[in-house]
Amino acid sequence: MCKTNKTNRIYKILLLVFLLFSLKGLSQQEKDTSKIMSVRYGKKGFELQTRDNKFLFQLQSRLQFRFSTPYDTDPLTYDDYSQDAKTTFKINRARLKIGGHAFEPWLKYYWEYELSQSNLLDFRIMIEKWDWLSFKVGQWKTEFTRERFISSGEQQMVERSLINRPFTVDRQLGAEVYGHLKGNGITDFNYWFAALTGTGRGSTSNDDGNLMYFGRAQWNFLGRFLDFEGCDLEFHEKPTPIIAFSAITNRSPYTRFSQAGGGSLDGFEDGLPGQYRVNQWNLETAFMYRGFSWQSEWHTKEIIDKYNNDNMTVMKGYYVQAGYFFHNVFHWWPQHLEMAARHASYRPDYSVRENRQAESTLAFNWFFKGHKNKLTSEVSYFSFQDKTLPLEQGWRFRIQWDISL
Repeated sequence: MCKTNKTNRIYKILLLVFLLFSLKGLSQQEKDTSKIMSVRYGKKGFELQTRDNKFLFQLQSRLQFRFSTPYDTDPLTYDDYSQDAKTTFKINRARLKIGGHAFEPWLKYYWEYELSQSNLLDFRIMIEKWDWLSFKVGQWKTEFTRERFISSGEQQMVERSLINRPFTVDRQLGAEVYGHLKGNGITDFNYWFAALTGTGRGSTSNDDGNLMYFGRAQWNFLGRFLDFEGCDLEFHEKPTPIIAFSAITNRSPYTRFSQAGGGSLDGFEDGLPGQYRVNQWNLETAFMYRGFSWQSEWHTKEIIDKYNNDNMTVMKGYYVQAGYFFHNVFHWWPQHLEMAARHASYRPDYSVRENRQAESTLAFNWFFKGHKNKLTSEVSYFSFQDKTLPLEQGWRFRIQWDISL
């Protein structure tokens, strides 16, 4: 026993000596290290960059604290409107992000990890040497919808709309070619084309021989590109509108996707390999100008059951959303306060007219430091209409603090 304690003391002394010499060595090499690299805190967190710009490492974390009542998630079924109240306070997201470039500034990498659920969300390598032609391989959120592709830390509302769940394609594994065709005025376009596994986040193989194919064309008809983010924090001095059309076709066991991967919409059974052919289209608009922002999407989705006589269900939905910094017109309005509103609606079966779900939301954003540190509060009104059931309605309040470090 004494011998063991003596050995432990010797190890501790040696460790202390090693640390002292290490710290001394680091202090001596500090000047030399500063000659080859720089350390700073930038737009994407802590950044370590070599002086020749061959390598860049960026590290950032993000937390979302949310309070909601009488429930947090959107009501999906008729019974959800009569559920017991569950007022909640939670850490809604806890993300770790790493990105940068290696060997050349145009060879970029990025990965994102959800700490609270132990999920690897994004991992991708991008070759972006030319504006008109870039390549990407890995796993990421497809650019199918503006609402879903905008980071959860740069949204205008606490959360995405009611129609996100039935229409999002979410994260997929695959390869993509994309680019910006910079023309003069009306000849300015962006494009994205991808071949994906079509089986959702975390799936490393396909269920059959069919891939998911995705395409998006975006027309920047005034010659100015509009980034994927909510709110006009940049205060665009010139009108910046876009119109985009995107489409996807896929055959898999799934009728919906989310951060959790592939799943089934209400009314559909868990599928077999290749059971559901899903075709989707989305027409999208967005606009920003002097503190005003607008975005909208119109969706159509066909679900064809290939194992049951090609039975087809057609879903349609839309949302419109706008926000404004009213200090531009009212001197008494706080400069960092934005008001925004959204209305969303969809029909899970377009052949049944008396079948509709809708959401209307009013939100206020207080930006302490842009999207990196903001407080968002919102109140939402939901309605559920079904031809066989009485009309159901409900209210919800949420407040969220989003901070990136």
